[in-house]
Amino acid sequence: MVVVVKNGERPPKRRLEKTKTTPSTRSKKRRYKIIFFWILLGLVSCLGCSIFYLSRIYRNARQATTMIYSPNNVNKKRDTTSLLKNGEPISILLMGTDTGALGRNFKGRTDTLILLTLNPDKEKMTLVSLPRDAKVAVSNYASRYPSKLNSAYDYGGSAAAVKTVQKYLNVPVDFYATINMGGLENMVNAVNGVDIKPTLTFSYGGYSFTKDKVVHMSGPQALAYVRMRHSDPLGDYGRQLRQRQVLTQVAANGSNLKNLLSTKFFKEVSKQLKTDLSFNDIMLLALKYRKATHHMNSDHAQGAPQMINGVSFETVPEDEKQRVTDLLRSSLNIPQAETGNTLLNSDGSSTLDTQN
Repeated sequence: MVVVVKNGERPPKRRLEKTKTTPSTRSKKRRYKIIFFWILLGLVSCLGCSIFYLSRIYRNARQATTMIYSPNNVNKKRDTTSLLKNGEPISILLMGTDTGALGRNFKGRTDTLILLTLNPDKEKMTLVSLPRDAKVAVSNYASRYPSKLNSAYDYGGSAAAVKTVQKYLNVPVDFYATINMGGLENMVNAVNGVDIKPTLTFSYGGYSFTKDKVVHMSGPQALAYVRMRHSDPLGDYGRQLRQRQVLTQVAANGSNLKNLLSTKFFKEVSKQLKTDLSFNDIMLLALKYRKATHHMNSDHAQGAPQMINGVSFETVPEDEKQRVTDLLRSSLNIPQAETGNTLLNSDGSSTLDTQN
């Protein structure tokens, strides 16, 4: 239809036809709005809970790390800050003190010495136990030669232990961590127990264990399990294996979200652990090294008993030390080198000659 418009007149407006809104259409719109509202509320709630939980974990971790941080002023052999930032393989000397059960914290000799390496690229963790009675000259205390490796901590704390192990194996020690083995009982309880497959059948401390029969251990059970030594056919080497089992499981359970939210867990960690890993270091470990725990290689340096002036030592043959050195250096992606000698200074001269 053609509309004729006269001069000065506006064209008539077209009448737009309104769409009829039925009751059912209005109802659907309301339902969609309600559904959208609840979805949005759910997302906001989840985000809020996540932020709350993450902030709680962060706060707990920060407080605990502040309490356990204990630098020992050892000059690092490598640039550990760069290693962590780039996710390069690192090493940590784990030491368990043997007097915590008597109520004394972080004093005395180290009942356990484990050199741990983490290699994210290979997704591999390597743990090598060192004989506590290994015959060494303790760094800065060589005049007391021969000494046992576990006496290094007693003589000069974590610094002496780290420097002695580095010299003993010619492997860089990037960090250390000292665990109060007497407090292991409380740490196991803090992670609600650990599942362990015993390596042998024995009874100790009022508890019985059956070889290859998995048992959920409480703190007292786990402590009894790792303390027995004389009834083990492998002696101290057997005990080292059991200690590695329990410590590894405590670490695995500790990364569980439920335990990370537990104030009790962080309180126990802060009481039973000392390390030169800072909070930022630990955050980088959590961010870049978690996949390094996917595969574990457990080993030990095998020594032979030797009596010296009525005192029992363990002497590790040079070829066995070289095997361990090769294993550890390979796990750190560094070139192979000759194993170490605690009786030599860096210039090759005798340590005893310079200190007597």
